Amino acid sequence: MLLSGKTAIISGAASPRGIGLATARRFVAEGARVAILDVDASAAADAAASLGTSHIGLRCDVADKSSCEQAVARAIESFGSIDILVNNAGITQPVKFLDISPADWDRIQDVNLKGILFLSQAVIPHMRSRKSGSIACMSSVSAQRGGGIFGGPHYSAAKAGVLGLAKAMAREFGPDGIRVNCVTPGLIGTDITAGKLTDEMRAKILEGIPLNRLGTADDVAGIYTFLASDLSAYVTGAVIDVNGGMLIH
Repeated sequence: MLLSGKTAIISGAASPRGIGLATARRFVAEGARVAILDVDASAAADAAASLGTSHIGLRCDVADKSSCEQAVARAIESFGSIDILVNNAGITQPVKFLDISPADWDRIQDVNLKGILFLSQAVIPHMRSRKSGSIACMSSVSAQRGGGIFGGPHYSAAKAGVLGLAKAMAREFGPDGIRVNCVTPGLIGTDITAGKLTDEMRAKILEGIPLNRLGTADDVAGIYTFLASDLSAYVTGAVIDVNGGMLIH
């Protein structure tokens, strides 16, 4: 198994159809113990219970630094060590550029970008002390093409910030044995997109995807698993597209 004996924290992982929980299931199948973090404590506990008794669910508001620190401390207390962090938590909002309010901007930036800063800051000292760790960060094809299907410009800006932040982390903490990489999904079938695609929209989108299908949460989970495992031991600062060829560049 690729992650035998490893321990992982995955943020934003309580949604039943989400990428985070799909990743948790894949990690567990590969031998890892998982701490599921979510702003909804009850949902986090239920998601962890669905994985088995060796896993834990913790409340964590990634936009709150103290919340991140408390969750990470509890995960270390439970597992003894943390090998993997998946910065998966994120939110989106379909709004046009001129309609973005200050509150909209702050909310999107806080969860999607500041959340990665805070949760990584909470985990890295522990990883640094062990001279080992893998961190994967969720960005988006929206950051690369200047807009997505459901996210506004402030979402694109936040996800572009994730790319820069992750690369800077990779450069700074590589000497400490910590790898940091990004995943940039295209349109993935999750609760965020459920019921929002008309048949006409779907057909138009598929015209631009060489693999001729929308992505699944498991498609992204597979890449997270690769980045968490020793198969990617010499990969850091990378950006891996998971979009069916939507953005071939």
